[in-house]
Amino acid sequence: MSENEWVSPWWEPPLAGSEAEQLVGALDRLRTTFRYKVDELDADGLNVRIGASSITLGGLMKHLAANEDYMFDVKFRGLPMGGPWVENGWRDNNDWEFESAVENTPAELYALWDGAVARSRATLSAAIADGGLDQPADISWPDGRHPNLRRLVCDLLEEYGRHTGHADLLREAVDGRVGEDPPTDWKPHGPKNHTT
Repeated sequence: MSENEWVSPWWEPPLAGSEAEQLVGALDRLRTTFRYKVDELDADGLNVRIGASSITLGGLMKHLAANEDYMFDVKFRGLPMGGPWVENGWRDNNDWEFESAVENTPAELYALWDGAVARSRATLSAAIADGGLDQPADISWPDGRHPNLRRLVCDLLEEYGRHTGHADLLREAVDGRVGEDPPTDWKPHGPKNHTT
């Protein structure tokens, strides 16, 4: 490899992939950026707030984890929220994840997010292989129309885009970590003083 040849980091979307590869690649890049922003924190770091906002990194982690399962299990497949969510006292309202995250240990929050993303990746990969992005989701709008899988992926991209911006500000307030991308050799860890 020449010194001018650039090697893409493992989270970088393809430069010229198919539509599905580009959408999934963009989602995975945002997931990676978000995970970098919340990586290696203890309870104090996960519960930092800025100004009048009640949003915390722990709350964002739990919220995005719930969104992963809700998007692909509930909306796409028509399944109820199960597994770790029932065990965590799942309540289907817009504030539950943010308010209840303080009750979880850092290890629990990292496990919730990492597990939800792994499940979503598997579901999405199988769905794309089985029917592509045009297949309808189980959920329907009030007029009976069903969004397709493409719409759900775009909705999750929007959710990550918004909350990764929040995570940028919160992480900088915790310990000064800034930057758009993690270092090229970065790998996810868990709570502070915990190795995986």
